[in-house]
Amino acid sequence: MAPAQRVVVGLSGGVDSAVSAWLLKQQGFDVVGLFMKNWEDDDDSEYCSSNVDFVDAAAVADVIGIEIEHVNFAAEYKDRVFAEFLREYSAGRTPNPDVLCNAEIKFKAFLDHAMRLGAARIATGHYARVRERGGTFELLKGLDPAKDQSYFLHRLNQAQLARTLFPVGELRKTEVRRIAAEIGLPNAKKKDSTGICFIGERPFREFLNRYLSHAPGPIEDERGRKLGTHVGLSFYTLGQRQGLGIGGVKGRDRVQGEHAPWFVARKDLARNTLVVVQGHEHIALQSSALTADDVSWIAGVPPVAGRYAAKMRYRQADAGCVLGLDESGLTLDFDEPQWALTPGQSAVVYDGEVCLGGGVIATARPWPGDRPALSATPRATAASAG
Repeated sequence: MAPAQRVVVGLSGGVDSAVSAWLLKQQGFDVVGLFMKNWEDDDDSEYCSSNVDFVDAAAVADVIGIEIEHVNFAAEYKDRVFAEFLREYSAGRTPNPDVLCNAEIKFKAFLDHAMRLGAARIATGHYARVRERGGTFELLKGLDPAKDQSYFLHRLNQAQLARTLFPVGELRKTEVRRIAAEIGLPNAKKKDSTGICFIGERPFREFLNRYLSHAPGPIEDERGRKLGTHVGLSFYTLGQRQGLGIGGVKGRDRVQGEHAPWFVARKDLARNTLVVVQGHEHIALQSSALTADDVSWIAGVPPVAGRYAAKMRYRQADAGCVLGLDESGLTLDFDEPQWALTPGQSAVVYDGEVCLGGGVIATARPWPGDRPALSATPRATAASAG
């Protein structure tokens, strides 16, 4: 009788990876848990203690009856993910470190380590699926539309997908929690992680202040009126509403009234000026197209140019678009206005349920003409995956 195939599961301490490990063991795999420590700076603080998560992961391994190993990838994380994170913020962009972490740590450093442990495959608790068709591995959306995490996985390649399992990708979150409670997992009711671990629940501006230089400058409206002072352009992102410090300033928004909220519309690096506009539906926040560079295609080759859908934020509804390709990257021309497209964030292309890949937003083209209809602007959350 052949020995069981070994699968190393990334156990984060959360319920999704815990149920993934249990499902694989039920399927007859030789399952080993691996806990990744990716951050060391002030890790013992109240905001982000990996020790607490490791205790949860170890308790899960004990209940399931599998071994668990603790591995430290903090040096790799700082070199490959955090350094790029700081470079992007310093350049005035807003990066998505979860995308880079998946490509560089969870499916590279972790995968390499698992292979050294004799694993045939790795598995994580992401809500996504893998399908092989004609020798090519496809990344599919998770079946639970509210939890699909393919957006964060769009930079994975063929070699990575060929060795990866996503056991909960076929399930809804409610079913995952039901299984966890049924088999007595200690973290069955643990709250989902919604932040980047190295930031945790601490104030974001306070965190960045420790690593980035900052030069205060004016906050202006679209007509050049000074409304306040910003603390440094790196600390703001397009579409931001909170933390501007100008809530009491009156403006003239014909649709939403004098006291409509202000939103960041542009960062003028040359003048060190933050430009804000009034009202969520302001024309300056709407875009008709984008260009993206640093493109990565899951199949290893670009798709045929044409009509697809895209997401520019996690949990955003698919936006109909036309994909164009050139030597520098990709372009997306949208059917409807897209709100606060942000350089540094990922634009991810889909063909139905298949995630094709994507790139990093470089520029956005303003929506032409008058203010677009309110219903044409999708709202999206920027939650992350842990």
